[in-house]
Amino acid sequence: QVQLVESGGGLVQPGGSLRLSCAASPSIFRIEDMGWYRQAPGKERELVATITRGGSTIFADSVKGRFTISRDNALNTVYLQMNSLKVEDTAVYYCRVVIGIRDYWGQGTQVAVSS
Repeated sequence: QVQLVESGGGLVQPGGSLRLSCAASPSIFRIEDMGWYRQAPGKERELVATITRGGSTIFADSVKGRFTISRDNALNTVYLQMNSLKVEDTAVYYCRVVIGIRDYWGQGTQVAVSS
C-alpha cells in the first residue's frame, strides 16, 4: 500500500512563499510521474505542475515563472516551491504519483494566501 505524506501548507500574505513536500512510502516502489494539483472552493481540481522521473516538467500557465517543481528519486519525494503567491493560489493542494499503471493521491494540504 502506497502512502503519501504532504507537508508545508499554511497561511501566507500575497507575495510570500511556501514550499510543499510530498513523500511516498514505502520507498521500494519506482515512481514515474509525480505532481501537484489543487482545488479551490467551488472549482474543479486542476493541474499545477508535474515532473517525470527524468526531470521533465509541465506547469499550468497560471503558475509559470512563480512555481518550481523538483523531486528526489532516492527519497521518493516531490517538492513544490511557490513564490510570489497570489490570493487566487488559495486552494487545497494534492500530491499525485504514478506507479506502474496506477496513480495515488495524497490527502491534501491547505494553502491560504491572504492579507
